[in-house]
Amino acid sequence: MRTPALLLALALLAAAGCDRNLEPYDPDEPVAAPDLSKIFPEGAEQAARPEPALPPAPGAGRGAAPLPQEVAASDAGADGAPIRGRIEIAPELAGGAPRDGVLFIIGRRAEAGPPLAVKRVPRPTFPLSFTLGPDDRMIQRIPFEGPIAITARLDGDGNASSSGPGDLAGEARGGPVDPGAEGVVIVLDTAL
Repeated sequence: MRTPALLLALALLAAAGCDRNLEPYDPDEPVAAPDLSKIFPEGAEQAARPEPALPPAPGAGRGAAPLPQEVAASDAGADGAPIRGRIEIAPELAGGAPRDGVLFIIGRRAEAGPPLAVKRVPRPTFPLSFTLGPDDRMIQRIPFEGPIAITARLDGDGNASSSGPGDLAGEARGGPVDPGAEGVVIVLDTAL
């Protein structure tokens, strides 16, 4: 007598805990946009946006030696200005760095959480000049505003969701920065 009641209770729990549509797959069914209100706070897309920073004055920054590789710059658009800086490998780890790796430059809101912006750089050469800005946002409706914690990871297999032996990581010296920050330095000084 207890077995049917137990089976019924398990079936009810399974049905209550599953919010998936269990109908067969229909290839002609139109694709619906995801409901982002379950993930992001209400009004996130309407948050006040900072004024874009002014471009540097003519002649500013002259005399500095260019770095070997420049990652394409992002335009500030209607959001905060891009963050600019340089990524280096710690000398003691340079010999073991993945040669054909992928560099991931990740910006998160200072209070942590999912990435706000990500840039993927295949086969980087170091030192690397980088720009991370509004065009690199994971979700364009989320404002590019700070403070933003910038980290970088040189990944041997190119898979952002895994890390393996030989992968290197580092974070911006001095902690989180605001949009428009320049001269941000990241040293890949941690072997994973």
